Parts: sequence; C-alpha cells; structure tokens
Amino acid sequence: MDLADVIAGRGPSPSLVLSLLQRLPDTSLTVALASGGREFFGWGQDRHLAADLFDALNTNTRATGQWGKGKAPKIPEYPRPKPKAKKKAGKRPASVAEIYKRFAGR
Repeated sequence: MDLADVIAGRGPSPSLVLSLLQRLPDTSLTVALASGGREFFGWGQDRHLAADLFDALNTNTRATGQWGKGKAPKIPEYPRPKPKAKKKAGKRPASVAEIYKRFAGR
C-alpha cells in the first residue's frame, strides 16, 4: 500500500490513525518532529521537568548564597533544544488534491 492508496481511501481509517498517533510516547520521533524538529527527540515530560528542576536549584543557590555585593556567579541554564526558525509564510501548503496528482502520475 502506498500513499496514493491511502489518499484514494483504501488505507486505514483516519480515526484509527489518529488514535494510534495519540498513543505514541512523548519521547518518540513523531512527537519530536511535531514539536519542532529532531532536536526534541527524547525530550519527554520527565526530561523537561528535570531540566526545570536543575535550573530552579541553581537559581535558588544563586539567590540565597553568601556572595559579596555583585559577586554572585552566573550559573548556566540546562541546555535545551531550540525550535528552528519558522519558514516563510509566502508559500502555502499543498492540498490533498495536489499531493494526489504528484503520486498518481508515477
């Protein structure tokens, strides 16, 4: 079965595909790509919470430490993935009919 079959309605039902996608773990590549790119791969809720906890502990240490006036150390944040820049808004996404034409011509 190829994409043309799915577009023509001979594939799995959309509700089945949607329910399977919703059950993917938050660390999957599909969820990462939907979140902004491959750099989010492996970044589930637990990893985001651990990074936030790391930053909160460092902020608390910096705020409550016995530093001299203006001598508090700069503690770097936990490295997080950065979303890629948005693409130009001038090009519109392809419609289902255009996608079908691309694959039906083969």
